Amino acid sequence: MIERISDQLREGFNRKLSGIGVVEVILILLVLVGLVIIFKDQITALAKTIFSSIGSQVNQL
Repeated sequence: MIERISDQLREGFNRKLSGIGVVEVILILLVLVGLVIIFKDQITALAKTIFSSIGSQVNQL
């Protein structure tokens, strides 16, 4: 009987941990999306600079 209770407690604990992981992942994704929205112009300018640099270096080859 004690083993059964122990198994039930372990299952419940594992379920709670997996739920916390999902919530954490969702919160991290929300923060990343927020940062992308806030710094959209800077990210776009940086990407354009990088790709133009790559393009000019490819043309030199």
